[in-house]
Parts: sequence; structure tokens; C-alpha cells
Amino acid sequence: MTRCLGLDPGERRVGVALSDPTGTIASPHSVIDRRAVDAAAVVRSLCIEHDVECIVVGLPTSLSGTEGPAAVAARAFGALVAEATGLPTEYQDERFTTVTAEAALLEGGLSRAKRRDVRDKVAAAVILQTYLDRKDTNGDEPTRDDRT
Repeated sequence: MTRCLGLDPGERRVGVALSDPTGTIASPHSVIDRRAVDAAAVVRSLCIEHDVECIVVGLPTSLSGTEGPAAVAARAFGALVAEATGLPTEYQDERFTTVTAEAALLEGGLSRAKRRDVRDKVAAAVILQTYLDRKDTNGDEPTRDDRT
């Protein structure tokens, strides 16, 4: 496996996570403010800086698995990132990742303000770790629908 970058795209912020060089463990990295910078260009720089070989974008689906406007926006962002980086970009179902991230931060005793500052990058790490675990456990190759 190789180093991957995980993204949790939102309207205002994009949470970023990085795997270790072996593609085994995901760690929160940063948050990109989409209002202040070109997020795709920042992702491109991060990919170069950290020798990233694949990108995983969180795909918000409904409980029934259908894709709504937020999933369409995530796929559009994934396409921008794929174009900007030239790297394979895959999608990972992100149902409950923000809830999981929030629960972990609450358990860690972080204040509301601190949780807000780190929630997005922790959610990105949950998305990326789910993807890495799926690949490791199943040797699962993503389906065509999972790639851009």
C-alpha cells in the first residue's frame, strides 16, 4: 500500500488526513478554509509535499445509501482534486463519520471551541481509516463507481 490523503469536504472547510507511508494508519492533518484559498491547489501541494499516491474523498450518502446534493458536491470536489493532482481519487461512504469524530473528541474532554477546530480533520481521518481497513481486510479494490 502507499500513502493516501483523506478529505472530508464541506461547504466552508475541508478536513484533511494522511496515512503513514505504508498506508496502514490514518492521522488527522489539517483543515482547509475553502473561503480563503483554492482548496484543490492546497491539496495538490500537500500531495507533492507528502508523496501521496492516492486520494480518498468522503461521500455523504443517506441512510438508504442514496446520493443527494451533498454527495454530488463531494463528487464534484473529488473531480477537481483529481484534475489538480493527476492522482487516482476514490470515494468512501462517510455516514456517521462526523458523529464518530465528535464522540471521540468529547471522550477526549475537548471544549466545544477546540472540537470545532479539529472535528473536520478527525472526520477525514475516520474516512481514510475506514478506507484503509477495507482495503487491508478485503484486499478490496474499489468499484468503478468509487473512482473518478
